[in-house]
Amino acid sequence: MEMFYYLVFGALGAVVAALELGKSGKDRVATSPAFNSFKNNYILVYSLMMSGDWLQGPYVYFLYSQYGFDKGDIGRLFIAGFGSSMLFGTIVGSLADKQGRKRACVTYCITYILSCFTKHSPQYKILMIGRVLGGIATSLLFSAFESWLVAEHNKKGFDPQWLSITFSKAIFLGNGLVAIVAGLFANFLADNMGFGPVAPFDAAACFLAIGMAIILSSWGENYGDSSDNRDLMTQFKVAAKAIASDEKIALLGAIQSLFEGSMYTFVFLWTPALSPNDEEIPHGFIFATFMLSSMLGSSIASRLLARKLKVEGYMQIVFAVSAFTLFLPVVTNSLVPPSSEKGGSIKLGGCLQLLGFCTFESCVGIFWPSIMKMRSQYIPEEARSTIMNFFRIPLNLFVCVVLYNVNAFPITVMFGMCSIFLFMAAILQRRLMVVSDLHKSTKAVEMNAEDEPLNP
Repeated sequence: MEMFYYLVFGALGAVVAALELGKSGKDRVATSPAFNSFKNNYILVYSLMMSGDWLQGPYVYFLYSQYGFDKGDIGRLFIAGFGSSMLFGTIVGSLADKQGRKRACVTYCITYILSCFTKHSPQYKILMIGRVLGGIATSLLFSAFESWLVAEHNKKGFDPQWLSITFSKAIFLGNGLVAIVAGLFANFLADNMGFGPVAPFDAAACFLAIGMAIILSSWGENYGDSSDNRDLMTQFKVAAKAIASDEKIALLGAIQSLFEGSMYTFVFLWTPALSPNDEEIPHGFIFATFMLSSMLGSSIASRLLARKLKVEGYMQIVFAVSAFTLFLPVVTNSLVPPSSEKGGSIKLGGCLQLLGFCTFESCVGIFWPSIMKMRSQYIPEEARSTIMNFFRIPLNLFVCVVLYNVNAFPITVMFGMCSIFLFMAAILQRRLMVVSDLHKSTKAVEMNAEDEPLNP
């Protein structure tokens, strides 16, 4: 492995360590022992759930290619996952609100474990079933757990500001440290131990089973709207009405779709971008480097949130930086002459792109706790999971369209498109801040008008 990879990883690690060790009193919030116990339990479960997801990440594309499928076949498998999430996500989200978020979290574990088992088969149809199950699981992962947390946090009467602590710590560990360890562990199982690319999926199933046992033994159940007179169609109508009637919710959904759509497209594109001529790159180690970058972003986010900086304000900068980093492959391919040499080590253009991708992953680390914070403020509790999965419909549709046409466009065109979408997210984030400030000022005027007759 080239020294370049070690230098990037070491530099990022040093910055993250300095940020975490250098936290002052302004960067910390005083909490209660009861909250800390609740927070630690959730973070443990969330970390196990994410380890089950992250272990699979570095080897999904590689496993399919080892089974003899080309980029087009692999793209269709990815489409099956995102399409499944789009078609079934809203349904499972509504069921989570009505039937219980804890049950939905357990369902996630079972569904994803079954998806892992399908990876042992080289048959395309079996792998397609696995992708469909994985798509359903993904919808539950990014809606049911957060919905359970917010409802349980409020039910226990904890300070609403403390939610940011749980969000930041969960992303720092679950989307950062756990992802790094998972990437290295997957690399160890598949390459160093020689178990092959299916081994990380077996390990993922084990971690998911452990997490499910903790959920069953320690979590309470909570609901969005458990009334018997509300069927799924009514739940859909409530969610759709909330989005249509509140510009803040609609803007938040559009922002999330634009960013996550670009992010999931990046997941598919980073491997061919860094090795356009089949250069030898350490997939697991690069994946771990990306996750260390995400840790850096979540560490920055925890400081911003602890100091109560306006999320709607700093996220405009984050989206703008993200747009620039994903436009970098377009720039490097124009300025750095592409090499025609097959194989070998990563080229100069690849090195520059890797640094840009690490910056993008840092933005992802800031994005997750920040978007969670905004969702907890703007999305109504009674249909939280349903609305959150409504948000995923356009992003899954976008990713499906991109992957379906993956062979039709040069990789630079797809990166350029993602860059445009991220710039649009920055503009919409600006609009969300304006609408939010206007709503707060109007509400303050109304409250003053109500109190005025009471004053002598």
